[in-house]
Amino acid sequence: MNSIVAMNNGQAVTTSLAIADGTGSQHKNVLELVRTYWADLEEFGRVAFETRPFETAGGQQNREVAVLNEQHASLLLTYMRNSDIVRKFKKALVKAFFELTQRAQPPAAIPQSLSEALRLAADLADQKDQMQAQLAIVAPKAQALDRISGTAGSVCPTDAAKNLQVRPRVLFHWLQEHRWLYRRVGCPHYCGYQDKIQAGLLEQKITVVSRADGTEKSVEQVRITPKGLARLAEMPDFREAA
Repeated sequence: MNSIVAMNNGQAVTTSLAIADGTGSQHKNVLELVRTYWADLEEFGRVAFETRPFETAGGQQNREVAVLNEQHASLLLTYMRNSDIVRKFKKALVKAFFELTQRAQPPAAIPQSLSEALRLAADLADQKDQMQAQLAIVAPKAQALDRISGTAGSVCPTDAAKNLQVRPRVLFHWLQEHRWLYRRVGCPHYCGYQDKIQAGLLEQKITVVSRADGTEKSVEQVRITPKGLARLAEMPDFREAA
């Protein structure tokens, strides 16, 4: 695909390779992002993969490329750090999808009767409702990711609370109530539930901390991953009442 978007079986699509080129990212990192948020993307249709050849100094090789529709691409970009180059590419991609879709549409037929005009109005209203429903799904994800776009790597729950703009005690209470964190009997440290760790929302790490006397000790610490932060940022019920 030489341009940002192209028609594929009657649908406007882009690729993980085009997104990598447009955002200055490594293609392998974009593919990893696609796989990390696979379930989210598949809410907007199946994500297809193709094997495409490319030339290298050592000859022709093949690489896997994800083929993404407009909703896939828009959502994926919200999961990328909101840098200047990403914001610029978002605008270019939206414009490219719009222009290609407009060119691909057949000329609108002029209603020849009142019944045809009413049917056309009803169809347009349905399309508007569908678009608004899709935006209602995507908008919270975009807002959530914008709030935490500066976060790199996993963070402790206290730092996560700062990123999420909520008091630490409120977040800790929510995480325990909703079976993210727990404490073993006789252990002062929190642990993460295994299902949350397997889902990539939490990770358990051994961290070296300094004692008051200057010596160091190793402690087990549960940390919230960027994926976990994104999930929490979409959940308003842990926030304090105003």
